[in-house]
Amino acid sequence: MISDINKNNTLEKPKYLLGLNVTLLKMSGLLPINGKTHIKHTILLYLTAFFVITQYIEIYITRTDVLKLLRNIKYSMLSSVIVVKATSFLFWQKNWISIIDFANEVNLERYKSEDLISIKINENLVKHCKFITKFYCYLTVCTIIMVIIHPAAEYYLTYAKEESVYREDLIDDTEKYILIAPSWVPFDRNSLIVYLGQFSYQAYTTIHAGIIMATFDTCAVCIMVFFRGEFELLRIDCQNLFGTVDAPATEEDARFQMIKCHERYNDLMKYVKLFDSCLSPIMLLYVIVCSVMLCATAYQLTVETNAMQKFITAEYLIFGVSQLFMFCWHSNEVLYVSKDLTLGPYESMWWTRSVSEQKDISILTDQFNKEIVFSAGPFTSITVATFISILKGAYSYYTLLSQSEED
Repeated sequence: MISDINKNNTLEKPKYLLGLNVTLLKMSGLLPINGKTHIKHTILLYLTAFFVITQYIEIYITRTDVLKLLRNIKYSMLSSVIVVKATSFLFWQKNWISIIDFANEVNLERYKSEDLISIKINENLVKHCKFITKFYCYLTVCTIIMVIIHPAAEYYLTYAKEESVYREDLIDDTEKYILIAPSWVPFDRNSLIVYLGQFSYQAYTTIHAGIIMATFDTCAVCIMVFFRGEFELLRIDCQNLFGTVDAPATEEDARFQMIKCHERYNDLMKYVKLFDSCLSPIMLLYVIVCSVMLCATAYQLTVETNAMQKFITAEYLIFGVSQLFMFCWHSNEVLYVSKDLTLGPYESMWWTRSVSEQKDISILTDQFNKEIVFSAGPFTSITVATFISILKGAYSYYTLLSQSEED
């Protein structure tokens, strides 16, 4: 289906669960597109990766200055995760495409059904996905704008009233031009031409990195929403296996519905495992980076003296926590909805059926009795409990860092 998105835009229609996400994936170059555009996005990705390398070189150079080190870590770690996200998506592109195809095809089948409950739940899922995507994009855009304009804002807040002093600092090489993010260049950074070139390069890569981050994150979360909705709908279908008291289903119809539920569950489990295999390595890196970044930004808030830097750091902290919480919350929903799936068959009219049908119900329930949770590598799962543990761990690191600085 996605292989034909250049010929038609059916997947981008509002009724599709991942329609808006498909549009964003095309814009970021993560989905198959024409040759020239693909080359353009590949070059942008290489430029972003090179920018990350220059950030780590700067970290090594400024490793003795704790405040500069924290500022550098805050930017470089987030940039590293974005590059890894884009690289992994392109590497497993066929798997991602098959997952998105499956979600959109199932979504379309729901719209074609005559079950009003299924249609209503499906419409709510589509609205929820679109809200998440738009809200996250707005949050990303605000963050990008603040990151890009903060050098000018910092200049006016810090030096507007003492412009002559700032100029003297530039001449004496005691103050450098303010950049979007600290990075190394093999030139004199106090040269205006070098500064403008470096600033333009950083602004371009920041925008590109922000698009990739918003695209990948919203796509992954919306796929989690899809799985949560499908398990919820599967439970409802199991409740109606044998019809109602007034209109009981025949044994043939009940067996047919039972087979459909069995096949749907197998299809869902196939794509759940495929999705987890694509997302798990990224989430492992993200959990580690998030722990360090939250600790670094929290500590920087307490030691930073520059008002603009404090504001940017606070915004980074809010954005980092929001990112992590979004993943953990929706993964947690999938976990608990899948746990409740075993209740579906026993909420049907099973006690009015024959012994053979009751045995089939028992077999179906045993099949459903599996804990479905997305993982962050082989070490932990993505749940709200994990989110709380990460916050506790980051706070512990922050406390240790604060005490060591006092000593």
